[in-house]
Amino acid sequence: MGGAPAASAGGRCERPPLLPRVAASQGGGMLGKGVVGGGGGTKAPKPSFVSYVRPEEIHTNEKEVTEKEVTLHLLPGEQLLCEASTVLKCVQEDSCQRGIYGRLVCTDFKIAFLGDDESALDNDETQFKNKVIGENDITLHCVDQIYGVFDEKKKTLFGQLKKYPEKLIIHCKDLRVFHFCLRYTKEEEVKRIVSGIIHHTQAPKLLKRLFLFSYATAAQNHTATDPKNHAVMFDTLQDWCWELERTKGNMKYKAVSVNEGYKVCERLPAYFVVPTPLPEEDVPRFQGHGIPIWCWSCHSGCALLKMSALPKEQDDGILQIQKNFLDGIYKTIHRPPYETVKTEDLSSNFLSLQEIQTAYSKFKQLFLIDNSTEFWDTDIKWFSLLESSSWLDIIRRCLKKAIEIIECLEAQNMNVLLLEENASDLCCLVSSLVQVMMDPHCRTRFGFQSLVQKEWIVGGHCFLDRCNHLRQSDKEEVPVFLLFLDCVWQLVHQHPPAFEFTETYLTVLSDSLYIPIFSTFFFNSPHQKDTNMGRESQGAQSKPLNLLTVWDWSVQFEPKAQMLLKNPLYVEKPKLDKGQRKGTHFKHQRQLSLPLTQSKSSPKRGFFREETDHLIKNLLGKRISKLINSSEELQDNFREFYDSWRSKPPNYHGLLLPHIEGPEIKVWAQRYLRWIPEAQILGGGRVATLSKLLEMMEEVQRLQEKIEERHHSQEALQAEAASLLRTSARLSSLFPFALLQRHSSKPVLPTSGWKALGDEEDLAKREDEFVDLGDV
Repeated sequence: MGGAPAASAGGRCERPPLLPRVAASQGGGMLGKGVVGGGGGTKAPKPSFVSYVRPEEIHTNEKEVTEKEVTLHLLPGEQLLCEASTVLKCVQEDSCQRGIYGRLVCTDFKIAFLGDDESALDNDETQFKNKVIGENDITLHCVDQIYGVFDEKKKTLFGQLKKYPEKLIIHCKDLRVFHFCLRYTKEEEVKRIVSGIIHHTQAPKLLKRLFLFSYATAAQNHTATDPKNHAVMFDTLQDWCWELERTKGNMKYKAVSVNEGYKVCERLPAYFVVPTPLPEEDVPRFQGHGIPIWCWSCHSGCALLKMSALPKEQDDGILQIQKNFLDGIYKTIHRPPYETVKTEDLSSNFLSLQEIQTAYSKFKQLFLIDNSTEFWDTDIKWFSLLESSSWLDIIRRCLKKAIEIIECLEAQNMNVLLLEENASDLCCLVSSLVQVMMDPHCRTRFGFQSLVQKEWIVGGHCFLDRCNHLRQSDKEEVPVFLLFLDCVWQLVHQHPPAFEFTETYLTVLSDSLYIPIFSTFFFNSPHQKDTNMGRESQGAQSKPLNLLTVWDWSVQFEPKAQMLLKNPLYVEKPKLDKGQRKGTHFKHQRQLSLPLTQSKSSPKRGFFREETDHLIKNLLGKRISKLINSSEELQDNFREFYDSWRSKPPNYHGLLLPHIEGPEIKVWAQRYLRWIPEAQILGGGRVATLSKLLEMMEEVQRLQEKIEERHHSQEALQAEAASLLRTSARLSSLFPFALLQRHSSKPVLPTSGWKALGDEEDLAKREDEFVDLGDV
């Protein structure tokens, strides 16, 4: 019997003195791993788990089990669709299996497992509990792939099934993996729960059928905080005027309401900013296409703009009209020698959306790990698998592109115009990164949330399509926003004191993409949102739908848990006294020491026409071989600018650039490895350093209190954060997400893969294939 644990109907696995009758999860576990899995590896041995509980005993005691199970909590408007009893939620552990019995339910909001497991969780483990989604809950939008195990083979499930699996495996978009054994579940319940989960997670949906609207309708009487307390929403003309004034861009740019009511273009927001010389009557000419839209202005007066391409036409007459139109538009932003512009065509000279999707599809497979054996088998070829995904290289290219644009703005004093087909994907990504690096306001939580509202939500990023919330087209699904968060994490990881928020904040923000009670990430445009949140009836007493914003973190977390979203080591901008403020105009501290490129000579005759032709070719969808500057000149300027910045001490309230060479770009461990116990360092990692720093800060604050005889509220919050870190049972390198469920978290050497490496001499030659995930 080998000491294998047995499944008990009362909850945790035990070993009663009965003769073995049935293999509880035979046909489940790692069987069929060669078909799909987390990055490959050798095939695991068959499970040795043996049940000492007879099926008839399980069904006999079903009433007793139900009495111990956790109550299903439903949100306003949430409805139970189907359920199955006596389901074993497996905890994969090497070649044996452990588990908990309970109910598997499916609602119109989530899939939830309700088992007798709450007694196993202490108070420390629930300190970072999400109030909306539990650890055993999966929102329907978070389901990535569903697999079934049939006769020891793992197959993808979709559509109508002729045969139902013995085991259900669910891969989530937040990289959790759930294994549910259905061997002891009644046949009719298996059919109902499997069919229900497949249908409600994979079938195409209509927008109005999303749970977002059911929740908003049912929660009409619930009070919600004002969204403007958490971010500038950019849904009024005043918001844009405020941003122009904040960035000193109101001298050259103006906020317009020409698209109010979306009468010009449904793709554009109701309000936006354009160059002051631009006639407003030009905006409707091509439904907003070909119009330079302002993103941000830097201290020198140079601006970052974006433009969507004009529709492709074959008729020569229409092409000439477009050319004349662009010629006039270009004069509003390119007026040498006083004002010049650099065009950056992201559609043809940068990443493609297909590259991003393909890279992430490979990358995420590295973290969908079933058990400890597969983890260590994969670890042997970690570097080669990581490199082949190209995800880290894509992050590096995005950061490098942002630095190149910053060099034009900061060192060359040029406007930069980003070009893209619809200016709603890569334009959002690059412009946001530039602002995070150049504008310290965007590194505060309020500023960052306002940035996401401005560039992504109001900027028209198609979250509904890119996250595939409606399941209508897998081809449209591309994790552009997740790529942006990963790039920001690189900056947070490299320069922690510069950011008011933590990596935990970025992680829960990425999770919030799939929680359909917030309207933030569930529409393609402001027009689509405004159209669908209107009155439910024509009655005079009817009210618009009350859609929540994700920026109200109190909806998901208690105040104590929210402390983990705030960086206690953030270096706030020092306040200037009146004498300093009187004659001082704030600008980047580092700018005077930055290398200034040699000023360009006055443009030769014909330069303007030549430059305009380049722009026109870009906007008309025709590829060009090079932009204004040659690649050699661009590379030299970039290297000089970048090396000079790195040679200076960091200024956390000035220009902030990432390190992008070689190993400087790292895996976002907290997000991607948090569900893999073997990847964590218990009591170690950066969180251990943070805990010690907070202890020192506490001690300094106590001494300061004795001197000043007063207590500041901010100090109390920092002390509470330190206490939270020290007392948590989950304190590890992946805090606060790591789950301590697999007991065999020691580094078990995979003998099958180890022998394949050859002798000791061969091992030395290939030592670069190993990596300590604690340092990733």
